[in-house]
Order: sequence, then structure tokens, then C-alpha cells
Amino acid sequence: MPLLKPEPLAKVDVDTLHLFNGMNGSAMRWEDLVRAASEADVVLIGETHGHPIGLATAARLWEEVAAEVPTAALSLEFFERDEQVALDDYLSGVTKGEADFLVAARRRGGNYPAGHRAMVEAAKANDQPVIAANAPRRYVSMARTDGFDALRTLSAEQQRLFVIPESLTGGRYRDKFFEMMQGHDEEENPDTPPVDGEGFFRSQNVWDATMADSILNAVEEGRRPVVHIVGQFHSDFSGGTVSRIGQARSDLLVWTISMVTEWSDVLREEDQGRADCVIYVGPRPGQN
Repeated sequence: MPLLKPEPLAKVDVDTLHLFNGMNGSAMRWEDLVRAASEADVVLIGETHGHPIGLATAARLWEEVAAEVPTAALSLEFFERDEQVALDDYLSGVTKGEADFLVAARRRGGNYPAGHRAMVEAAKANDQPVIAANAPRRYVSMARTDGFDALRTLSAEQQRLFVIPESLTGGRYRDKFFEMMQGHDEEENPDTPPVDGEGFFRSQNVWDATMADSILNAVEEGRRPVVHIVGQFHSDFSGGTVSRIGQARSDLLVWTISMVTEWSDVLREEDQGRADCVIYVGPRPGQN
């Protein structure tokens, strides 16, 4: 498969975006958000995958935080732990060109959008690390089909690439996950048996546990803030990744941001409590 160049980064005027405190609904300024993120221990930016304005906004925030705080680190859901060496080689100059990096890191156009590329390049320019935070999909799939006990039979080197959670996240996160799964299954496959929701939820928890562990390892190494880019379901409303960080380190200041794909000049009722900061970035192109 030939390599595909990412699309150009969307242009965004952050001063025209509507930012709100997700707890009390008060309007926020961009500089207030940058300051809050810079002073946090961990920042989770919940994105909608592939949204050009949302990605460009996240990239702008990371660039400003990275320039402000030398100890900052970037963490990405979309790179898996077995791709860490490819990232490190590129950031340190062992891999000389971006084309070779894209091959080594298995980037193929759609899984390396312009916003993510801009974030990695900003980290490289500032000599800051990028964390390949997630578990490789082959192990996540194994959790879904064979369960956690099967993962425990693997070698120590294999188990280094993922984290098996001690328990599954409950409450609103679990309820919304199964609600989403049921709706998707009924819409896409109305005449087939329902999917294994419990298996998929195990997979979701491996993702959350591994990402939280990757973030916390960076904090332990003195990196603050660790800015983690993640699909918003993992972070909205204190989602699975957020809750696992809080359970492990309740002393950390964790700041959450959600890129909401609507336009609004007030905090909508349904977005109350979604994140510490809610940013309305408008519908995805082609979205009704």
C-alpha cells in the first residue's frame, strides 16, 4: 500500500471558538485554557476522530503548552506501545526522514491525520517526548475473544505492551457503552444476532487501563503536563481513562477538554459536566 500524505492542517482562529467551563457554563478565553492546561499534571483532550477543526484546535493547544512548559509530554491513543521505538527513533534523529518514520510507525494516511502530524512535529521541534500510549490491537482483540486469562498466559515481554485491568469500569461509562453498542448493532446489523457486548467492553477496559498506565509512567518520570489525545468517549464525563488515572493517583490535577461537533454560544444542557472545558468546533464536514 503506498504511503499517503496527511491532508493540510485546517486553519483555525481560536479567538472565534466558543469555549466554556464545562462545570458552571461560564465563557472561557483561549489564554485561560492554555494556562489551565500548562498548570495541570495531566490533560486529556477528547477529540472526534478526523474532525479537521477539532484536530487543528488540539494541535494548537499542544503547541502552546509545549512551548510554555519544557517538561510537557505528548501522549497519543493512536500510537500503540510496540510503535514507541519508531517514534523515539524519529524524534531523536536516528530515523532521518519522515517517509522512513511513516513506514516504521505503520502510518497510512487515514491513521495519521494532519492534526496528529502537527503535534508530533511540535514535540520534535521542542525536544519533547511522544508516548505511544495504547495497547496493540492484537492483544485488545484477544481480550475480547478469549478473555483476560488468555492474556495472562503470554510472556512477560508480550505483557509489557498492555495492562490487564483488575476490574471493569462501572456506572455511567458502562451504561453509555452498552447503549452505544446496542444502537450501533441495531442500525448496522438489524437481522443478525447481537454482538458480544461484554467482550467489547473488556477490550475497551484494556485500552483505558493501558493508556492510563502509559500516562502515569510519564508523570512518574517527571513529565508534566502529560497531554493525552484520545477519542472523547474515553474522557468525556470522567470516562474510563480519566477514572483510572484518578483511582491510581487522586493527588494529580487532571484537566479534561472535549471537542464537541456542534455550534453553540452557550454551554448546552447535555454538555454540562462533559469536561472541564467544552469547545464547540462545529459539525464534521458532510455531517447533517
